[in-house]
Amino acid sequence: MIIERIVGNVSRNDIGNRQVEYVYMPSDDLVKRIQRVITDHGREIGVRLKEAKALTDGDILYLDKRTAIVVSVLEDDLLVIRPRNLKQMGEIAHQLGNRHLPAQFEGDEMLVQYDRLVEELLQQLDIPYERAKRKVRQAFRHVGHHHG
Repeated sequence: MIIERIVGNVSRNDIGNRQVEYVYMPSDDLVKRIQRVITDHGREIGVRLKEAKALTDGDILYLDKRTAIVVSVLEDDLLVIRPRNLKQMGEIAHQLGNRHLPAQFEGDEMLVQYDRLVEELLQQLDIPYERAKRKVRQAFRHVGHHHG
């Protein structure tokens, strides 16, 4: 089976009483337009997305009268940063930007993939954080550019 488009997302679409097969994938794989995956029921699927859209947690890859195949993102090892004020937010955002590390935001939390040096920096700057295993909805995107 070749999947060329995302049918919907379980957060917006009712999949009813269908049997759900999950495709478990690390967040890094969400940006791959072409890949081979295997469902938790052992079904091999080729993903060849026509549009340049990254997958997200809960995306429905296939839907018929009996079955739904859904993306489930594996947990990432994260630093969950909770700056106390705007000054701390600015300091850590500047430092992460200098390191070209992508971040995601959920509510008042900043999420970055675990990095020992960033953890040491947070300790030095006395910025509240915790290390946690957590599922992210989308891939961390590394923004490429050069200093010229």
